[in-house]
Amino acid sequence: MVLITLVIMINLGCDQISKNLVRDRIGYNQRISLINDYFTLTKVENTGAFLGFGSGFPPMVKKIIFSFLPSLVLIMAFFILLTRINLDYYAIVGLCFMIGGGIGNVVDRIRYSSVTDFLHIDLGIVSTGVFNMADVSIMTGIVLLSFQQIFKNSNDIDEHSIKTGD
Repeated sequence: MVLITLVIMINLGCDQISKNLVRDRIGYNQRISLINDYFTLTKVENTGAFLGFGSGFPPMVKKIIFSFLPSLVLIMAFFILLTRINLDYYAIVGLCFMIGGGIGNVVDRIRYSSVTDFLHIDLGIVSTGVFNMADVSIMTGIVLLSFQQIFKNSNDIDEHSIKTGD
């Protein structure tokens, strides 16, 4: 329980500290090159969801869709994390990353009615939208849960093959 709380708090802390630094020290739409033009900081406020989806929604609809519903999902994920005794390492850490990142973005939506995004990667062929550390945590959690499912399914196939001789 302590380790679960620690991993969630580290993810939340990295997100909130980085956003506070950006809010305090970088101007809106200011572009700071970190690694040539491949990795830059650009402060934007996202009042919608992924890539600005829903930015034009009425304020009450935004509050329900972007604050209330995600809060319910985070509570359910935390409940699953605490009550499922058969979760493996990847699932536990993945859920912790997703919960920590999710809390970070929900906190922003409640406090500021937007989420501060500031990281941008542009490799020429591949370019991201502007994102933040909470998004990195959420995506890391998704990757870990995906690995858990892939390895679980491959183990199930191997066990089935051993039992049936297929």
